Amino acid sequence: MAHLKTLPLFAALVLASACSQPGVKASQLVVAESSPQQAVQPAVEAETPPATEPVVKAEPDYPKQSLTPDILFKFLVAEVAGQRGAILIAQSTYLDLARQTRDPRIARRAAEIALFARDQAGALEATRLWAASEADSERAQQTLAALLLNEGKVVEAEPILQTLLKDDPAKGFLHLSALMGKMQDTRAAYDLVMRLAADYPTLPEARYAEAQSAANAGRFDEAIAALKVAEVQRPGWEAAGLMRAQLLAKTSRSDALAFMREFLAAHPEAREMRLAYARTLVNANQFTEARSEFTRLTQDFPRNAEVGLAAGLLSLQMGDVNAARDLLTQTLEYNPRDPDTVYYYLGQVAEQMKLPEIAAAHYADVKTGNYLVSARARQAALLMAAGKPEEASKLLANTQGENDAQNVRLIQAQAELLRDSKVLTAAFDVLTAGLKRYPDSANLLYDRAMAAEKLDKLDVLEADLRLAIVLRPDDAQAYNALGYTLADRTSRLPEALVLLDKALTLSPEDPYILDSVGWAQYRAGNLPRAQEYLEHAYKLRPDPEIAAHLGEVLWAKGQRDEAGKLWQASLQGHPQNEVLLETLRRLKP
Repeated sequence: MAHLKTLPLFAALVLASACSQPGVKASQLVVAESSPQQAVQPAVEAETPPATEPVVKAEPDYPKQSLTPDILFKFLVAEVAGQRGAILIAQSTYLDLARQTRDPRIARRAAEIALFARDQAGALEATRLWAASEADSERAQQTLAALLLNEGKVVEAEPILQTLLKDDPAKGFLHLSALMGKMQDTRAAYDLVMRLAADYPTLPEARYAEAQSAANAGRFDEAIAALKVAEVQRPGWEAAGLMRAQLLAKTSRSDALAFMREFLAAHPEAREMRLAYARTLVNANQFTEARSEFTRLTQDFPRNAEVGLAAGLLSLQMGDVNAARDLLTQTLEYNPRDPDTVYYYLGQVAEQMKLPEIAAAHYADVKTGNYLVSARARQAALLMAAGKPEEASKLLANTQGENDAQNVRLIQAQAELLRDSKVLTAAFDVLTAGLKRYPDSANLLYDRAMAAEKLDKLDVLEADLRLAIVLRPDDAQAYNALGYTLADRTSRLPEALVLLDKALTLSPEDPYILDSVGWAQYRAGNLPRAQEYLEHAYKLRPDPEIAAHLGEVLWAKGQRDEAGKLWQASLQGHPQNEVLLETLRRLKP
């Protein structure tokens, strides 16, 4: 369990004057020597600090508290409990102290601990005490308003929000947008924002908050209308423009692109909008125009790492490896926030350029982050290609992930390496050892099931896939794998069809699931239905195994010329596919 950050023991002795106050030094505090019941007073500096030293701001006029044995004891109990991970004890004790002392510093500490413990009711009570005893604290009022909104107490929160908005309405409405997004009752949130914003008819931030709350409530037309007004009130405001583009993209990517082009024509310096526009073009497969936009961005912002990375990845996606290499190499010179990502894609570029040693060096430079496992897996694959299987296995075995998910992926990578080397028993053993470490990993269960199928361990396959389904009830691929195996390798066709029907319900347009259903129908003797499913699957993805199955159905129906043409066409692109070759050996010896 996570522990609370506790105060030093000395702070316990000066509770009344310094509890949880940031910036207060121990040297500024002394304890009255006469009695522990006496109030603790700030120390008096003997001399005026030199002009070169920073001036210490005067502390707020907090209420004086008597450091009674009862208060001291409760404070120590709370802090020690927090240090030892007994959060509920720390929380209840601090809340009791807050009720007893009505000191805003203690109430604030009680609220923080209650929030840490996810006790909304305790946090709300403590924050009420904090806000009541420190009425001029903006943070206290903001925290109280947020907690009230989380609880749906709109009537109580509204006057607090009205007061907060008066000081800095522009900033307040931007914060308000974030608060409203956490309310479960989106209609109540929308109505509240509209009432608050009505008092600021000329403020664009108020229109932005209106748009956000309308979007959260599913009122997209009203949201876009509010953003149009915001554009009039504050022309070229990118935050409002980006929200409008996102809303338009929900229904029409072309409308979103048209708006972004219009926005950029009027405000060509809008970098965030141009970056979003370029990314949307990539998602729309409009690579030529996207590249033009990224080229402009690299010219307008020549030493921007984010722009350089995006431009490099686009060049890689378009197959221009020379440009990708140059852009990514330059990006490293701009101190990117995540250099490991840049190194990984430089490795990808080097592989495409048939430079395995350079690629391996780039992958080795990936030290942390999301690409750590992928980089080590590619290093291992390059070692295997170089005829160094022992080094490849050792590399993966000696790599330590940053979390359980990465460690699971490393085990999968080791097994995949062995499987590709046709060392199937060793791959199975690696996955079995991995499941001893991570018995509830659905990914490892699925992979071991696939390895078990190759070794004819169908009992292991079935047990693993059924457990994977329990752990991940919406895993269409687990249902598909089990259903296909039962249809292909056993006589349990009715059971197989039930499993495959579930897989198809979860993922109705998956070509591999459609292929499994078609194959099961073929095994059940229903040739027309089998052909229907397999033709649909092959249209979605002309995979050689789907071609093998579809060809066999056509062969069984007497359409042998069509079957032969289909197999021959698939063989040209996949001459080594085992399923296709086995089908041909069996039917056309």
